[in-house]
Amino acid sequence: MSSGLPELIVDVAAKLFARKLTDIAGGNVSARDGSTMYITPRYAGIRQHWALSEDDIMSAPIDSDEFLQHPRSSRESRIHLSIYRNLPEVTGIVHAHPFHVLRFCVAGRPIEMVLESTQLFESVDLIEAAPAHSQALADNVVAGLEQRRDAIRAQAGAVMAPGHGLFVAGLDLLAAFDATERIDWNAWCILAQKLMPDGQIGYDADGHR
Repeated sequence: MSSGLPELIVDVAAKLFARKLTDIAGGNVSARDGSTMYITPRYAGIRQHWALSEDDIMSAPIDSDEFLQHPRSSRESRIHLSIYRNLPEVTGIVHAHPFHVLRFCVAGRPIEMVLESTQLFESVDLIEAAPAHSQALADNVVAGLEQRRDAIRAQAGAVMAPGHGLFVAGLDLLAAFDATERIDWNAWCILAQKLMPDGQIGYDADGHR
């Protein structure tokens, strides 16, 4: 193991679950160290409830597909490998099922950035649908993230897969984790507008009360 990344991945994965930024059903967390990828294992949610140890974190060369045949390889490892191969500036990835973001995945609606703290992400759009765990899905995620390279170079870029979840690629893993939470809070703010009574004090499009 190298550079403390397994420890960091364990910490981030646990916090994602504790903050309802992912669920028992799935998701995966990875980080790059040079030509090596470190990633959470298959069934980290459903069997381990994200209570992982450093020994659970797997590693694989980025330029090889052999890892995909390993019985504990996460089924979305193909997406992580494809992102690292095509976007060399990315060194941390979070694929998650955030509590509020999932509503947009199901509705097929992009997430507009309404908070000051999320403006650099521009928007979170939906990619073209493809079967889970397929190379087609990996290609669609990469294509979507390539449209967010300016955001990635600043911190992180994100896309949604219809009916599936959120994919966040960051300059490092902490940047991707931070972006995941900001985007989910942004999604909650949009949804919560429906709960505000008429006449509620707020801001107009020009930033005035």
